[in-house]
Amino acid sequence: MTNSLLLRGMKVACLCLLSSLGFWGAERALAHEVTPAIGDFTIEDNTLHLSLRLNAEAFVAGIDLDTHQDTETADQAGDYDLLRAMPPGELGPMLRLFAEDWLKTLEVEAGRPVPLLVDEVRVAPAGDVELPRESVLSLSGELPPLASALTIRWPEGAGAVVLRQNGVEEPFTGYIQGGESTGPIAISGGSALSPAEAFTSYIPVGFDHILPKGLDHILFVLGLFFLSTRLKPLLWQVSAFTVAHTITLACGALGLVTVNPAVVEPLIAASIVFVAVENIFARRLHSWRTVVIFGFGLLHGLGFASVLGEFGLPQAQFIPALIGFNVGVELGQLTVIALAYLLVGYWFGGHPKYRGRVAIPASVTIALIGSYWFVERVWL
Repeated sequence: MTNSLLLRGMKVACLCLLSSLGFWGAERALAHEVTPAIGDFTIEDNTLHLSLRLNAEAFVAGIDLDTHQDTETADQAGDYDLLRAMPPGELGPMLRLFAEDWLKTLEVEAGRPVPLLVDEVRVAPAGDVELPRESVLSLSGELPPLASALTIRWPEGAGAVVLRQNGVEEPFTGYIQGGESTGPIAISGGSALSPAEAFTSYIPVGFDHILPKGLDHILFVLGLFFLSTRLKPLLWQVSAFTVAHTITLACGALGLVTVNPAVVEPLIAASIVFVAVENIFARRLHSWRTVVIFGFGLLHGLGFASVLGEFGLPQAQFIPALIGFNVGVELGQLTVIALAYLLVGYWFGGHPKYRGRVAIPASVTIALIGSYWFVERVWL
C-alpha cells in the first residue's frame, strides 16, 4: 500500500513538473520579454533633461510591467502586437499622448515637485514584430534656482528602469523598480554608489534574470539536476557551469568578448537539448560531461553578459556591481535546484523507479522545449 501511494505521488509530482515546463516552454516560445527602460539624465542651466529608451508599445498598450515578465501573458497582448507593427508616423503621436498623461505619475522632487514636459518622441521603424524596437522619449523640467539634489520616483506599473546621471564626476547609477524612489541625487555629482551599495543593488538584478525571466537557464540547470539527485555529481556539474559562465560574463561585461546573440541563443538552446538527451541514456556523471558543461557554461555567460549590455554597469563601481550580478545569478540557480529537490528529489529521489517515472519524462520534456527553441531561433 505504501509503495502504491509512493508511486502515485511520483506520478503526480512528475505530471505537475511536466505541465509546468510545458506551459512555460510554450509561453517562452512566443515570448516578448520585458526589458528595463534606460533613463539618461543631465542638468544644464538649471534644467533637467531626461532621455528614456523604452518599449513604447508595452506602455501605450497599458500593460502592467511590474507583474508581467513578458507581454504575451497580459490581457493587452493583442493590442501590443498591433502596436509593434505600426509605422513611426502612427505610433509616435500615440506615444506622445500617452506620455503627456503618464508624466503625472513620474515624480521628480528638488525641494518642490518638478513638472516634466515632452520635448521629443522618436520611434524606430517597424521591423521584425518578434523583436522589440526601441523608442526614445525626451523630457525636460525646470529645477528650483537653489536646488542641490533631486529625487526621482519611477511610476508603479512601469517595470524596472536603469537611471544614469551624465556630465558630472561620480555620477549616480541605479536600478529602480516600479513604485520605487532613487533617494536624493546630488546635482553636482558625488552620488555614485559605494562598493557595498553597488554589490547589493545588483544581486536582485542577477537573481531576477534567472527567476522568473531566465527560463532557458532554468531548464539547463534542471537538466543538470535530473542526471542524479546525489550531491557529488550535481556539485561537479554546477561548479563547472558556474566557473565557466563567470569567466565569459566578466569578459563580456568588460567588452573583451563580443558575440552576436543570434549565434549565442541557438547554441544555448542546443545545450539544453544535449544535457536533457544525455540524461535519458546516461546513469552517472562521466568526466567528459563535466568538460562539455564547462563549454556550455561559457555560452550561458555570454547570454548573461548580453543582459548587462542592455543597461550597463556603474563605471565607478564596475567590479562590485558585476560580482553582485553574478552572485544573484548563482542564488537564482541554487533556488531552482532547491525547489526541484523539494518537489521531487527529497520525496522520490531514492525510489527505484524515480529515474523512469520522473527523471526521464522530465528530461524528454526539457529536450523537446529546447529543440523547439533551437529551430525557432535559427529558422523561424
